Amino acid sequence: MRKTVIAGNWKMNKVLSEADQFMEEITGKITNNDNTEAIVCAPFPFLPSLVEKAKRSNVKVGAQNMHYEEDGAFTGEVSPVMLNDLGVTHVVLGHSERREYFAETDETVNKKTHAAFQHDLIPIVCVGETLEQRENNETMDHVKNQVQKALAGLTNDQVEQTMIAYEPIWAIGTGKTATSDQANEVCSHIRKVIGELTSTDVAENVVIQYGGSVKPANIDELLAKSDIDGALVGGASLEANSFLQLVEAGTK
Repeated sequence: MRKTVIAGNWKMNKVLSEADQFMEEITGKITNNDNTEAIVCAPFPFLPSLVEKAKRSNVKVGAQNMHYEEDGAFTGEVSPVMLNDLGVTHVVLGHSERREYFAETDETVNKKTHAAFQHDLIPIVCVGETLEQRENNETMDHVKNQVQKALAGLTNDQVEQTMIAYEPIWAIGTGKTATSDQANEVCSHIRKVIGELTSTDVAENVVIQYGGSVKPANIDELLAKSDIDGALVGGASLEANSFLQLVEAGTK
């Protein structure tokens, strides 16, 4: 049975005092549940403090990006070695905002995914189509291509540990949400693609999240679908109470 994973992606929000307050507010309120996992993916400056505070909770801490090299002349970048040393457990890779604004490509996402496993980090790999691609009926081909390139060269065991976040770009931060049927259709397609790359057994164990204006009001309907195993959440993860409601939905 796949676990339900609720990951909050704070993006470029909060200051350290607000981040610490958030963790204080959720500490002790998320029960230890083998079937549900809660992750907070925060800006780099907050990670040391959040990792320390997470020791008193059942929340894991993730980064929002990283470089694929271990060290070197890459001013402004953060390496997987640094994240591992901090105690970070997860890292978001290939978010559409990284692809759009910071020249992230399928090739760099693949390199980063390999680097994550080399340093005991679980990658949350983002895929998704634009509105134009959806309207042109290109969604399935585009997402298939992204998944294949992101997972290229990984072992079956590594693929099984990878989390895939399907985030239709047209639904991120817009208030628009794919219907639960639309979201599940693509998540099911992703699972089929993974099965073709590896095996049906591996594909059945991969956690596939949905992301795109997820909030407490629609989380139950999304999680009720066959191939949606959680959510990568932006705005609704910024408030402790909202995040707690999302995690609670995952325990039902």
